[in-house]
Amino acid sequence: MYEKLRTIRNNKSVSAREMAELLGLKTAAAYYKKETGAIRISMFEAKLISERLNMSIEDIFFADEVSVTETKNDMYPTGTEV
Repeated sequence: MYEKLRTIRNNKSVSAREMAELLGLKTAAAYYKKETGAIRISMFEAKLISERLNMSIEDIFFADEVSVTETKNDMYPTGTEV
């Protein structure tokens, strides 16, 4: 689920074990469960991760692209679709 996080972490040569320790988790496997989306990452954890990776939360956890549906709905409020 957090493929972008995994890519960034690997590019910055930060181990899953290091991230687990940062978040107070006992094992790298526990961290992997968060990174794969099996267990949610809290906002507090996202803040710790972003600080460690020296990036904003938005740059790590949010997609840059907007879906066609979102764009269409923004352009044409409900009831005014073309």
